[in-house]
Amino acid sequence: MTGRNDGRATDQGRVYQASGDQHITEHHHHGSAWTGPDSVRHPPIGRAPAILRDRGELIERLKAAVTEGAGSTVFVLHGLGGCGKTAVACTLFGHATRERGRVGLWVNASDQASLRAGMLAVAADRGAGDGELMAARNGLRAAADLVWDRLDRSDVPWLLVLDNADDPAVLRDGGWLRTSPRGTVLVTTRQAAGHWWPAAELLHVDVLPREEAAQVLRDLAPGTGSAEDAAAIADSLGRLPLALTLAGGFLAHQVIDPWTMEEYGRRLQERPDPIELIDQGAIGAGGDSRHLVSGTWQLSLNSLAGQNLPEAVTLLRLLACWSNDPLPLSLLADVRLGSPLPLPAHRVELALRGLIDHSLTELVPSDIRCLRTHGVLLDSVARVTPAGERDPLAAAAAGVLLHALPASPERGLRDSLLTALAPHVLGLLRRVITWPETTIGTAESAATCALRLATAQHRSGDYASALAMAEQATVLARRRLGDDHLLVLRLRQRIGKATDRLGRLDEAAHLHRELLDDLERVCGPEALDTLTTCLHLSRPLVWIDRLAEALGLMHRAVAGRAAQLGPWHPLTLEARACLLELPPGPELDREAPAGPELVADCRRELGPEHPITLSAELNCAGALLGAGRHAEALLLARRALAAHEHRFGTAYPITLAARSLLSNVLHTVGEDQEAIEHAETVREWRERVLGPEHPWTTGIRDKLRRYRRSLAEATSSDPA
Repeated sequence: MTGRNDGRATDQGRVYQASGDQHITEHHHHGSAWTGPDSVRHPPIGRAPAILRDRGELIERLKAAVTEGAGSTVFVLHGLGGCGKTAVACTLFGHATRERGRVGLWVNASDQASLRAGMLAVAADRGAGDGELMAARNGLRAAADLVWDRLDRSDVPWLLVLDNADDPAVLRDGGWLRTSPRGTVLVTTRQAAGHWWPAAELLHVDVLPREEAAQVLRDLAPGTGSAEDAAAIADSLGRLPLALTLAGGFLAHQVIDPWTMEEYGRRLQERPDPIELIDQGAIGAGGDSRHLVSGTWQLSLNSLAGQNLPEAVTLLRLLACWSNDPLPLSLLADVRLGSPLPLPAHRVELALRGLIDHSLTELVPSDIRCLRTHGVLLDSVARVTPAGERDPLAAAAAGVLLHALPASPERGLRDSLLTALAPHVLGLLRRVITWPETTIGTAESAATCALRLATAQHRSGDYASALAMAEQATVLARRRLGDDHLLVLRLRQRIGKATDRLGRLDEAAHLHRELLDDLERVCGPEALDTLTTCLHLSRPLVWIDRLAEALGLMHRAVAGRAAQLGPWHPLTLEARACLLELPPGPELDREAPAGPELVADCRRELGPEHPITLSAELNCAGALLGAGRHAEALLLARRALAAHEHRFGTAYPITLAARSLLSNVLHTVGEDQEAIEHAETVREWRERVLGPEHPWTTGIRDKLRRYRRSLAEATSSDPA
């Protein structure tokens, strides 16, 4: 090869010139660009909260760990995402660096890359040389050993915060979490399982108490509302610090048309998607999902999916169909979900454990074993639940509740399970409304849950709860099923019946009359639901002295049921028993002789302890008393009271009615002292349960005055 080539090199470049074939191998070694965090001496969270509410006891415990000479300890702050773990760590960090003279070291432990880079930056801060760091980065030296060697040899005591360590395996792999006599380690995590944190002290960070939660809002948005307004918003947000911070930020930074707290609270309640409104307060979040309630828990769900627990995600979506009130654990024993939802029965326990370990739900102490999931979390999960999964999930949630609620509840004392299920029945109805993908069949199942629960509450004697359930369920069910749907009409039956039992007789009569008109129009005049409402309307009419109308309605119900169901059907016998409740009069005297015959029919067809048989015996005793057959009435009244006490207990409303009737019979036959004793028992219970102004309460007080007056007159006229 001939000729001449000229070349020029710059910086570290080189020019080679040769003749003939040459093979040149050249190696260039350059220092790698710094890829670690910009600082480990300052928490990368912006401005720390000026005031940390309701964390005093927790902070004092942590402050003791950074006093002079303290070391070789690991503290783990665990709790639900958004509950303020990082804020607590930041407060301790400031105390340790400013007041205790410690070096503060802050590392993001959310993933392996961030943890490794942060910990090597800690080693550099504590004096590791370039060669040592290069060897650790290139795998020529154990990185964790280098970091902890430098921490052990630190000339100044330190506090090391490992923030957002939601996947403890990141710390375990490589041995990054250790102790040193020169310092204290503080970990923040959502992972509550103790097996991940051997020899560490676990400290739970919960949501705030109501008063302190309200004060957080007033700290952030002063002048926008009263303490009561702030407390109401705090309740709506479940007193979660992240949600409170976002709400306060939203209120504080509005410019054009600022809202008051009252307005904000109203908008929260009205919006079908309150999460979107809450997230609007994320000023400068920079897309970090940890700063948004809509995204902060997705990190935990991703972690569960990564641990081969997709069933935990499905279970959380199922929980989002219910309320954030304590949920009886027994319900989960009936969960059965098939394709396309991955939650077979044998995996429910494992899925629940995953949710508990990731602080996505928690067990709560109660007479009934329950779990509780934060309401904002449930709304966030419901918001992003895939559209194709919503109807199967809601249908499954309804099926679980239907399995727990009896189709035909028995009369009896209150079941504590009913109280626990009430918010979840209403929660399911609300979710069905906000998920347009749910079918009418699923909405009907949810409304059936509400109807069963209201009926069970009523038959347990808890009339106030039955009324509240039926009223709220009717409003919700109407929005999806319409005014004329049979389930909506039956819920209205429960409203009228509970209103009657609560002593609001004129209102009850009005409600039943309106419902009767609607049932006649929708179902027909002879439909069984129509005939049932005839009976329901007759009861308050008797109390307000509309006896002729009441009698006509009762006979209509008896005739209609007998024609459709036969003379011995329980519903026909029930209607006949209602006729015996009417007070004596010219048109009613003939009913008294029919009483013993009806009792015999009930005992033969239904058995001696059936509730309808017991009601027939009680009403028959009253009819015999009205007909002047006192001896028979006294015998049957005593028997009726004993039977009701045995069947329902002494405090059940119908048992008290039986005792009241017995006192009336005793007074009639001159046994005023015993009559007074029974009436006093009734008065005490009715005043306690129904209140002093209930008609049944005022009625028994009137009886007592008559009995005492009669006893006094008999005593004063006694020649002895």
